[in-house]
Amino acid sequence: QFQLMESGGRVVQPGGSLKLSCAASGFNLNVIAIGWFRQAPGKEREGVSCIVAHAESTYYADSVKGRFTISRDNAKNTVYLQMNNLKPEDTAVYYCAPVTIGSGVQTMAPIGSWGQGTQVTVSA
Repeated sequence: QFQLMESGGRVVQPGGSLKLSCAASGFNLNVIAIGWFRQAPGKEREGVSCIVAHAESTYYADSVKGRFTISRDNAKNTVYLQMNNLKPEDTAVYYCAPVTIGSGVQTMAPIGSWGQGTQVTVSA
Protein backbone atom coordinates (compact mmCIF):
# COMPACT_ATOMS: atom_id res chain seq x y z
CA GLN A 1 0.00 0.00 0.00
CA PHE A 2 1.51 3.28 -1.04
CA GLN A 3 1.06 6.43 1.00
CA LEU A 4 2.08 10.06 0.82
CA MET A 5 2.22 12.33 3.85
CA GLU A 6 2.44 16.09 3.68
CA SER A 7 4.07 18.18 6.40
CA GLY A 8 5.69 21.53 7.04
CA GLY A 9 2.73 23.88 6.97
CA ARG A 10 2.36 26.60 9.60
CA VAL A 11 1.53 30.26 10.07
CA VAL A 12 4.02 32.60 8.41
CA GLN A 13 4.14 36.33 7.78
CA PRO A 14 3.87 37.78 4.27
CA GLY A 15 7.25 37.69 2.59
CA GLY A 16 8.30 34.68 4.62
CA SER A 17 9.35 31.21 3.51
CA LEU A 18 8.26 27.64 4.14
CA LYS A 19 9.42 24.26 2.92
CA LEU A 20 6.74 21.60 2.59
CA SER A 21 7.57 17.90 2.52
CA CYS A 22 5.81 15.04 0.80
CA ALA A 23 7.15 11.76 2.15
CA ALA A 24 6.36 8.52 0.35
CA SER A 25 6.09 5.03 1.72
CA GLY A 26 5.41 1.80 -0.08
CA PHE A 27 6.74 2.91 -3.46
CA ASN A 28 9.68 4.63 -5.11
CA LEU A 29 8.64 8.23 -5.49
CA ASN A 30 11.30 8.89 -8.14
CA VAL A 31 9.57 6.81 -10.81
CA ILE A 32 6.35 8.77 -10.96
CA ALA A 33 5.31 12.38 -11.38
CA ILE A 34 4.39 14.07 -8.10
CA GLY A 35 2.20 17.14 -7.96
CA TRP A 36 1.45 19.72 -5.30
CA PHE A 37 -2.07 21.10 -5.11
CA ARG A 38 -3.72 23.59 -2.81
CA GLN A 39 -7.23 24.42 -1.75
CA ALA A 40 -8.16 27.71 -0.20
CA PRO A 41 -11.41 28.16 1.76
CA GLY A 42 -14.35 28.41 -0.59
CA LYS A 43 -12.25 27.68 -3.67
CA GLU A 44 -11.60 24.67 -5.83
CA ARG A 45 -8.41 22.69 -5.47
CA GLU A 46 -5.78 23.91 -7.91
CA GLY A 47 -2.51 22.56 -9.22
CA VAL A 48 0.57 24.38 -7.95
CA SER A 49 3.62 22.47 -9.12
CA CYS A 50 4.78 19.15 -10.51
CA ILE A 51 8.04 17.26 -10.81
CA VAL A 52 8.08 14.44 -13.30
CA ALA A 53 9.76 11.07 -12.96
CA HIS A 54 13.52 11.23 -12.50
CA ALA A 55 13.20 15.03 -12.06
CA GLU A 56 13.65 15.69 -15.74
CA SER A 57 11.09 18.48 -15.78
CA THR A 58 9.24 20.73 -13.38
CA TYR A 59 6.07 22.75 -13.82
CA TYR A 60 4.58 25.68 -11.94
CA ALA A 61 1.35 27.61 -11.86
CA ASP A 62 1.79 31.19 -13.04
CA SER A 63 0.79 32.44 -9.60
CA VAL A 64 3.80 30.80 -7.94
CA LYS A 65 6.39 30.86 -10.71
CA GLY A 66 9.61 32.44 -9.50
CA ARG A 67 8.62 32.03 -5.84
CA PHE A 68 8.14 28.27 -5.39
CA THR A 69 10.62 25.49 -6.19
CA ILE A 70 9.80 21.79 -6.33
CA SER A 71 12.54 19.22 -5.80
CA ARG A 72 13.22 15.60 -4.88
CA ASP A 73 15.48 13.85 -2.39
CA ASN A 74 15.68 10.29 -3.66
CA ALA A 75 17.56 9.06 -0.60
CA LYS A 76 14.70 10.23 1.60
CA ASN A 77 12.00 9.31 -0.92
CA THR A 78 10.59 12.78 -0.45
CA VAL A 79 9.44 15.65 -2.65
CA TYR A 80 9.72 19.20 -1.35
CA LEU A 81 8.03 22.48 -2.15
CA GLN A 82 10.16 25.46 -1.19
CA MET A 83 7.93 28.50 -0.95
CA ASN A 84 9.49 31.96 -0.80
CA ASN A 85 8.03 35.47 -0.71
CA LEU A 86 4.73 34.07 0.53
CA LYS A 87 1.59 36.12 0.04
CA PRO A 88 -1.76 36.01 1.86
CA GLU A 89 -3.30 34.49 -1.27
CA ASP A 90 -1.03 31.47 -0.81
CA THR A 91 -3.05 30.55 2.28
CA ALA A 92 -4.51 27.10 1.69
CA VAL A 93 -4.31 23.44 2.57
CA TYR A 94 -1.53 21.95 0.46
CA TYR A 95 -1.68 18.39 -0.82
CA CYS A 96 0.71 16.19 -2.73
CA ALA A 97 -0.24 13.27 -4.93
CA PRO A 98 1.07 11.04 -7.70
CA VAL A 99 -0.23 12.55 -10.92
CA THR A 100 -0.48 12.26 -14.65
CA ILE A 101 0.35 15.48 -16.43
CA GLY A 102 0.05 16.85 -19.94
CA SER A 103 1.40 20.26 -20.85
CA GLY A 104 1.17 22.11 -17.54
CA VAL A 105 -0.07 22.05 -13.96
CA GLN A 106 -3.59 22.80 -15.12
CA THR A 107 -3.58 19.34 -16.74
CA MET A 108 -2.46 17.47 -13.60
CA ALA A 109 -4.76 14.63 -12.59
CA PRO A 110 -4.21 12.93 -9.24
CA ILE A 111 -3.84 9.18 -8.97
CA GLY A 112 -5.51 7.64 -5.95
CA SER A 113 -7.04 9.35 -2.96
CA TRP A 114 -6.03 12.57 -1.22
CA GLY A 115 -4.05 12.70 1.99
CA GLN A 116 -4.83 14.98 4.91
CA GLY A 117 -2.78 17.87 3.55
CA THR A 118 -0.85 20.51 5.47
CA GLN A 119 -2.20 23.96 6.34
CA VAL A 120 -0.28 27.01 5.22
CA THR A 121 -1.47 30.34 6.57
CA VAL A 122 0.14 33.58 5.44
CA SER A 123 -0.89 36.37 7.74
CA ALA A 124 0.57 39.35 9.52
